[in-house]
Amino acid sequence: MRPQPNGRGLLQRGTRLRSNETGVALVISLMAMTLLTGLGVALVLTTMTETAITSNYRSAQETFYAADAGIERSIQDIVRASDWNYILGGTSVSGFIDAPPRKLPDGADADLTLLTTALQSESNTFYGSDPNRPLWRVYASGPMSNLMPPGTITTRAYILVWVADDPAETDGDPTKDTNRVLLLRAEAFGEGGSRKVIEAAITGVTNLEAEKGYVGQRGQDEQNRRARKAPVQTPGQALTEMRMDIATGGMVVQ
Repeated sequence: MRPQPNGRGLLQRGTRLRSNETGVALVISLMAMTLLTGLGVALVLTTMTETAITSNYRSAQETFYAADAGIERSIQDIVRASDWNYILGGTSVSGFIDAPPRKLPDGADADLTLLTTALQSESNTFYGSDPNRPLWRVYASGPMSNLMPPGTITTRAYILVWVADDPAETDGDPTKDTNRVLLLRAEAFGEGGSRKVIEAAITGVTNLEAEKGYVGQRGQDEQNRRARKAPVQTPGQALTEMRMDIATGGMVVQ
């Protein structure tokens, strides 16, 4: 017969089993902490990414609207000019133009000469040696905030607008306008390195054309007023009724 273990032996064996399970709780705690830490880091990174995306989108939209505002302001000044040749010659500029030193939102200097040279080089590459190719000149420049009353807008966007003659002309002189068409190019620089470009063409009309259009509109308005005042039935006469004759397909007046 095998000897039976005494109570002391059972106690020692149970003690050994319990001592082998002592580190399990610590391992589980460490695993849970690692998992929660990973989840926290992922949440922080997601929040930071979404914030950056939102900020970049806001800056891009703000910069785009700044370029559009530069186009609109330049058009207002150009249509008031009596001779567009002064604009193409560089002697007439917009009322929206600042003086040096000019600063972009990132703190760098806004070198108009360098930016104009880069634009002209790009244009020359596209049009080649065409004598009617655009000759770009700075027409308007300044911070977007200068277009609005103080305190109404908070933006650091900077606007540049160039003007050039229509390349469809065949006079061979890009400093002279003969068809009353000019090209505009607006570039806006925003925060975070955003940069937006808008190009447009503006067409002028002569006073005679404007007067013809005004007279024509007045004539149409008069006809509309007369049509609204015209009676649908002769006053004092009985009302008539018009119906379709099913047999003949004609109209019968009663």
